[in-house]
Amino acid sequence: MMIPLVKVGLPPKEILMPQLEDILYSGMIAEGEAVYEFERRFQTQFEVKNSISMSSGTAALHASLILAGVQVGDEVITTSMTAEPTNIAILQVGGVPVFADVVATSGNLDPISIEAKITSKTKAIIVVHYAGIPVKLNEISEISRRYNISLIEDCAHSLGARYGGRGIGNIGDFGIFSFQAIKHMTTVDGGFLSFKNEALLDEAKKFRWFGLQKGIPRTEVDITSVGYKYNMHNVGATIGLAQLDGIADKIAKHIDNGIYFDRNIAEIPGLCVPTFDSDAQPSYWLYTILSDDSENVEKCLNSIGVQASKLHRPNHFHSIFRKYANELPQLDEYYRKMIHIPCGWWVNIETRERIVEALNKG
Repeated sequence: MMIPLVKVGLPPKEILMPQLEDILYSGMIAEGEAVYEFERRFQTQFEVKNSISMSSGTAALHASLILAGVQVGDEVITTSMTAEPTNIAILQVGGVPVFADVVATSGNLDPISIEAKITSKTKAIIVVHYAGIPVKLNEISEISRRYNISLIEDCAHSLGARYGGRGIGNIGDFGIFSFQAIKHMTTVDGGFLSFKNEALLDEAKKFRWFGLQKGIPRTEVDITSVGYKYNMHNVGATIGLAQLDGIADKIAKHIDNGIYFDRNIAEIPGLCVPTFDSDAQPSYWLYTILSDDSENVEKCLNSIGVQASKLHRPNHFHSIFRKYANELPQLDEYYRKMIHIPCGWWVNIETRERIVEALNKG
């Protein structure tokens, strides 16, 4: 059986199923106490004080852009090297995606390119901690402060990563997390939104529930702004709660495998490993190898039963984003060389050693 690039990680059946049965037959399956308990525990565990759960990471992105004040025609500096929802959310609010270039050795946005793209229309910067490696947050945060532009951290790949001793997702003005099926942890689908400004809490809660303020009777409440049905429900939250007890151990396995690959793949002629700041502590959702012959690396690993893939397509290749395309030479180099390999909790010591041995043989 092929070792997969990504894998759904759920608690053992004997732990999860009794909890699911309890909530499913409790009569309280919509947003309720299970959601609020999940929020409290996630906030504590991942150091995101001002935050709420959402129905998806994409919903959290949409909310972050609205709360950042992005309006029709405003520019949002972003990366093309990401899953498509990052940039679909910009179009969703009527914004204009402005693709900055990446660092060719990490796939993360280049601070120099970000600053060069800033105009009088720039309203926000979205950074993606690609494959679990934090961006150059010291430099990018300084740029966002200097130009008074909101910084949004897309942490869909980077749950558990740290930067400068702080948890990812609470360094920018906004942070978003994804609990989609194949991420570090899952609520089947779900997300989380964090924000520095505590005053945004009520507005964020209304945005995820049709613009309505919970706790006021529907016959009395007044909607003053557009909202959506972006709330998490108790069933998803129950799945999330069942995972929180063991998520630190799972993330630790991602990190242990990532550090092993950092040390061993770097020594193989013709292969390079991602670079990152000394302040960064990646959580290695995936591991990325850089090679002038990435196709051969993919074939080599597939031949021993290990899935390898580029996984994502740069967004500006899609028709919907083509008019926003520009010269991105470092991204072109990165995408030509990169190939992802599995790095998660399902990759045991024997498998990772077999991967390195196969790569050494070529």
